[in-house]
Amino acid sequence: MAHHRRRSCLRRVLTIAGGVSAGLLLLAGGHTYAHGQFFSPGSLPLGLGLGADRSPPFAPPPFALSPLPPYLLSDPEADASPPQPEADLPRRLLPLHRSPPPYLLSDSEADAEPPQPETNLPRRLRPLHRSRPPSPFLGLDSEADRSYDDADAVLLPDWEVLVLTDAEPGAKATCAFQGGASSPASALGRLPGSGRHAYVCPMPEPARSLQPLQAPVLLPTSASSADCPGRTLLNWTGRIAFSSATLDSGDVLVFAKGVNHVAGGVQCLYRCCGETHAVVASFPAITSVQQVTRCPAPPVHLNSRNTEFRVTVAATGEDPIPALATYRPRQSESGLPVAPEKNLICACTMIHNVSMFLREWVLYHAAVGVDHFILYDNGSKDDLADQVAQLRSAGIKISTVPWPWIKMQEAGFSHCAATHQSSCKWMAFIDVDEFVFSPNWERSEKPTKSMLEAIVQVDPDVGQVHLWCFDFGPSGQTSHPQEGVIQGYTCRLKQILRHKSLVLLAAVDHSLENAIHHFTLKAGFKSIRSMQARVNHYKYQAWPEFKHKFKRRVSTYVADWRDPINLQSADRAPGLGTDGVEPVGWAQRYCDIKDNLLQQLSARWFGSGLGSQGSQDT
Repeated sequence: MAHHRRRSCLRRVLTIAGGVSAGLLLLAGGHTYAHGQFFSPGSLPLGLGLGADRSPPFAPPPFALSPLPPYLLSDPEADASPPQPEADLPRRLLPLHRSPPPYLLSDSEADAEPPQPETNLPRRLRPLHRSRPPSPFLGLDSEADRSYDDADAVLLPDWEVLVLTDAEPGAKATCAFQGGASSPASALGRLPGSGRHAYVCPMPEPARSLQPLQAPVLLPTSASSADCPGRTLLNWTGRIAFSSATLDSGDVLVFAKGVNHVAGGVQCLYRCCGETHAVVASFPAITSVQQVTRCPAPPVHLNSRNTEFRVTVAATGEDPIPALATYRPRQSESGLPVAPEKNLICACTMIHNVSMFLREWVLYHAAVGVDHFILYDNGSKDDLADQVAQLRSAGIKISTVPWPWIKMQEAGFSHCAATHQSSCKWMAFIDVDEFVFSPNWERSEKPTKSMLEAIVQVDPDVGQVHLWCFDFGPSGQTSHPQEGVIQGYTCRLKQILRHKSLVLLAAVDHSLENAIHHFTLKAGFKSIRSMQARVNHYKYQAWPEFKHKFKRRVSTYVADWRDPINLQSADRAPGLGTDGVEPVGWAQRYCDIKDNLLQQLSARWFGSGLGSQGSQDT
């Protein structure tokens, strides 16, 4: 009976809140929209006026590349075709829940078909309506209860809840769940685009058993816990429009999962306001590829208001996707300071709990020519803020962008490429265990900013420069080397499987399609492969550091290593398996060639290395 009383309480709160909101909306409607008329959803039905510019399935850009020198190739590789990018891997989405509660599993789970992208995830939540895509809402058990209202909270893997709010509750906050349970909320910062404050909090065990699951209330730590929140909680394994960005061109990017590779086109919808979420504008998408939909901006009379809209997308013949994403018209740019001079080379990366490696990576690349570092923080819980503050105090230009979305690295890189075109000419998309290096620098007594600049001194029609990745092994290390990865890891594999890229942002295709290692380019631009530089990828490090990769990979289309999917993928560690247990002889694995070129150069430039706070700043 206690459970039924809670549900009654929740429904009473929702009913009262909905009535009050509806009344307020009616009272305010004449004033709020006196200068502009709503676009009626009836006059702009979904599925009409489509014709979005749907790009063809991803294909690697045509290469105008020089062959790899024979001494860099393994013997079988001499006659083999060039390594293919990630886009050639099966387009799959990986399980987000390792051990879902039994009541969330389908009865036929044991006989389930092989995992399919987006809507048929392995270990998926039970489809609540077999004739329609799975509901993104949790615990709804009838069509009458079904709602497409938007929300401000989403359940992430591992029973973590992401909560978004316009008002900051303070440095310390608490999530109050239904039933009286609560947990501490960790601040992630202000999200790009909306500027909303993001917090994440674990869902306590008692709250997990109360159905339907509800979003918590975010309170200052000093406030007393509140029962019966009664708010919608989205599920990350469902379809969600999770972020947006307004570009200098006026276009609006909507980042959404669940609409890629749909036939018939995609529609962009702007909703306003309060609890009704009425559609005020609807347009065919300009492009819609992967998790990124490019939309026209709302009409001028709506942009003139200081009003926040929800923005979402819908595939032809389907309901709009529930939205966390918001759109706020840009303020007048009159009186704003002149834009700073554009940086020649920036570096963009996605990070999660890697602050101990950050200093070495940043100081090295700043010394050879990176002007600005952009870190997309995928929910780090280490001392990232302190490390960034120290680097800034040393004169490094470095920015952090909260990006809490799970397995959305491609979308993050699309966001980075689109929103930094006015501040960066070239962007290096590399990880913090990857270091750009040229053997031509071997005789240099000190690093110079012109070193990377020489790599991008290319013809005007070159929009992307690929660099081969050399994968280094543990090199006998059993713990993180105090001198840093450059000087600590000196043995690598002979075979070369991957590349990374320096990308001319003005050449990136409007769709922003990418395979992490490279982007699709506009017509008239080409990609080339540099033979004067490479990337030292310290991929297989000492086991205490390497094992963290088993928690979760950040790419949408790359299997988590604990999942028995695509075991022969070049992304995996050869022969490692899926258990995440240190194999015998790990420290001596992946060592075909002794390669200490960068180690020796680093010792000459930086002394004992950049891995410790006491090393030289450059």
